[in-house]
Amino acid sequence: MERTIPRFPLGRTVITPGALEAITDAEQIPAAFLARHVVGDWGEVCDEDAQENESSLREGFRILSAYRTKNGTRIWVITEADRSATTILLPEEY
Repeated sequence: MERTIPRFPLGRTVITPGALEAITDAEQIPAAFLARHVVGDWGEVCDEDAQENESSLREGFRILSAYRTKNGTRIWVITEADRSATTILLPEEY
């Protein structure tokens, strides 16, 4: 069953220039990645990182999701521990 209810607040959402270019080049929209992230679809993270995200939901730590655009570019979505902001970025921009 696909989750549709947000599991945490995103806070202010921002995107780096590199991520915006990659998503635009793939003819996608940033909101699609945010929608997956906020419902707990962590994307292409290892089992350990997925478990860490679940723990972070309970404990109030940073949450990281990893996705690929249709062109294969890796995208990260990171929500800060205090839930004040969520950033979409390329891994090399971290």
